Amino acid sequence: MQEIIKNFSIYFIPIMFGVIIHEVAHGWMAEKLGDPTARVMGRISLNPVVHVSLFGTIILPAFLLIMKSPILFGWAKPVPVDFNRLRHGRKGMAMVAVAGPLSNFIIAALSAIFYHLLLFVGNTGILKAVPLLSKLIIPLILMCAASVNINIILMVLNLIPIPPLDGGRIVVGLLPEEQARLFASIERYGMIILIFLLFSNLLGKIISPVLSFFINFFIG
Repeated sequence: MQEIIKNFSIYFIPIMFGVIIHEVAHGWMAEKLGDPTARVMGRISLNPVVHVSLFGTIILPAFLLIMKSPILFGWAKPVPVDFNRLRHGRKGMAMVAVAGPLSNFIIAALSAIFYHLLLFVGNTGILKAVPLLSKLIIPLILMCAASVNINIILMVLNLIPIPPLDGGRIVVGLLPEEQARLFASIERYGMIILIFLLFSNLLGKIISPVLSFFINFFIG
């Protein structure tokens, strides 16, 4: 139980921040392309109350932590986007879709920078001079490492080309119209396909090399 509480305290803030920024990025890009729906509904905000999904942001990540799942992820309430109001048509939809995973990549990169800075500080004599800092630095290092892991997982998972994931919407936005319509028709089965891939461990085998590459690149 103590280990579960420790892990939850380390992972909770990075999960919340990662999924919220992901959705805010969608809304921000949609607004830039002509659709103010997210702004009007108060969703371009860092206030977690307007974004939290009870299951996707709290219950599922907590369950995965308790089960010691090798892949930890979650989601916030999807930001509303009226694709008909976007400039550039389906390409605009693809731009909105890519904004979410791109935001997670940026967070992972910034977290990696802080991770290495904290490691550097930890290897100096500053900690002996500031005892309070020595108690804080290890949890902060672990939290930065968790942030890298979570945001890379969010980026990679969301780029899987299955609608309604961002990767699926990117594909729909880039395909010719007829092929795009056919591909978009599988969206009703998208979450079923994703859940099957997750619980059959097929998804883990497919994306593990990609996750390992990025995580090793950022934090070694």
